[in-house]
Amino acid sequence: MRDFYVYPALFTYDKDGISVEFPDLPGCYTCGANDEEAFRMASEALELHLFGMERDGDAIPEPTPVKQIPVGANQVVVLIKANMRLTRLEISHKAVKKTLTIPFWLNEVAEAHNINFSQVLQEALKETLGYSSEGSCR
Repeated sequence: MRDFYVYPALFTYDKDGISVEFPDLPGCYTCGANDEEAFRMASEALELHLFGMERDGDAIPEPTPVKQIPVGANQVVVLIKANMRLTRLEISHKAVKKTLTIPFWLNEVAEAHNINFSQVLQEALKETLGYSSEGSCR
């Protein structure tokens, strides 16, 4: 897995905003109201799309050279950089909501002691799995 990718994006300018597509990555689309938002959204869409491909074990294609991308009216090709190292780090630290069940009496006692259920569960899982607080195996 690479830490950085650069892919050409096709920006299509319309009256209601800018549509963004990545010719090399079918299904990777986004949009923006203006150039700044379109660039930001394109970067985010590219990073999330590539992350999904990595996670699924899909082959990541080589980007098409900019000169080979056909451009229509109201369109420009823009190179978008994906920082996968940062994206992987952000996603791995994102909180995930879990639903769990404990006995009523245990819930009552824990709440009476102002227990932070999320913190206790995280600590118990790390201890059970043998992980340090940073997420690496001991």
